[in-house]
Amino acid sequence: MPGLLNSPAMNASSPATDVRTLLRDATVLLGDRLEAELLLLHVLGVGRAWLFAHADDVLPDASIAGFHELVKRRAGGEPVAYIVGQRGFWSLSLEVTPATLIPRPETELLVELALERMPKDAAVIDLGTGSGAIALAIASERAEARVVAVDASAAALDVARRNAERLGLQRVRFGLGSWWEPVAGERFDIAVSNPPYIEADDVHLGEGDLRFEPVTALASGADGLDDIRHIVEGALAQLLPGGWLLIEHGWEQGHVVRTLLESAGFIDVFTAQDIEARDRVSGGRSIPE
Repeated sequence: MPGLLNSPAMNASSPATDVRTLLRDATVLLGDRLEAELLLLHVLGVGRAWLFAHADDVLPDASIAGFHELVKRRAGGEPVAYIVGQRGFWSLSLEVTPATLIPRPETELLVELALERMPKDAAVIDLGTGSGAIALAIASERAEARVVAVDASAAALDVARRNAERLGLQRVRFGLGSWWEPVAGERFDIAVSNPPYIEADDVHLGEGDLRFEPVTALASGADGLDDIRHIVEGALAQLLPGGWLLIEHGWEQGHVVRTLLESAGFIDVFTAQDIEARDRVSGGRSIPE
């Protein structure tokens, strides 16, 4: 496999190469055709249909060299989302950087559950917003909602603000601080969060894309539940009567998160499964008036 990096098609000093050959060799190296296409699309600044219409085109040397560089970065393990600087989530295209967690499709379940439970003009808070994915997805679907997004990372909030501005969702308000800290005294109809929930010594933190993502957005104490406990403990004071708290968690954590919610005084506690039938989001609501 490493030898492919020195093959003619993957060598920037080789003769000009057509699109089909570039993608073929990159797919062999990466083991993923879609990733190869995304990297080439990023270099060329074109849409996916262009690749099929121009498969026999010979690209300029500068484009070939740029593509080779990105393929080498991906072959070294760097996530495609960080290489191209963007990731799709819900119906949005979001900027992502190494300061933010890469949004994942399974987190869209959290958005779905929130939209099902919130009034049109709901006061919503996204705790640990990262790139702004959850908050901006909700805001894009509920024009009358008052959405607040908080994060302890100033760098992550900068990314989220840029995403909000580019998407025309400037009405979303951002707060810097840990969990409930930036909104002390405020109350919400619904709170959503995709907090860190991996055990601090989990070997997976040193594997795959996780090696490149901010560990503070991934791991939370010996059992992975420190941040979830903090969120649950402070939630009832920040929720309006009948307000919902929805938290994404690991597939083996559904039972313990439900227990935390029930012990804190939440009612109608539940766990929803993702498309692979794994526990993914648990939630509960405060007692109505």
